[in-house]
Amino acid sequence: MKKSLFTISVLASIFTAKAQENDGYILSALHNEESFLKSDGLIMNRDKAEKEKITLIFKNAQLREYPVSVLHDANENQRMDFEANGIPIENYAMSNNPMLMGPPRFEEVKFIVGHEDLALNIRF
Repeated sequence: MKKSLFTISVLASIFTAKAQENDGYILSALHNEESFLKSDGLIMNRDKAEKEKITLIFKNAQLREYPVSVLHDANENQRMDFEANGIPIENYAMSNNPMLMGPPRFEEVKFIVGHEDLALNIRF
C-alpha cells in the first residue's frame, strides 16, 4: 500500500494566552479507529513546547482516514492529567478543531490522507 508524508500545523494559541507557561512538550499522535482515544497512536511525536506554531510531520502514513490528537504536556509526565472530576488539566486539541463537551467521536475528527499533500491547522 502506498505510504504518504504529510505535515500538520498546530497553532498553539495557549502560548499567546499564557506565554510564561511554554514549558514541557507537545505530544501528538496519529490514530486509527482502534487506537482512537487511547494513550498510544500509530505514529507519535514529541516536540519541545517553545513556539506559538509547531509543524508536525508524520512519515509513512498509509492512505486512509485518521484523527490527530495533540496535548501540551506541561509537566512532562507523558500523559494527560485530569482534575478529580475528570476534566483535563492540560490543554489538548484534535483534528478538525471540534468544540465539544466531552470526548469527540471518530467521525468528527477524522480526515483523509490521500495522494495529495495535506496540511491541517489545529488550534488549542
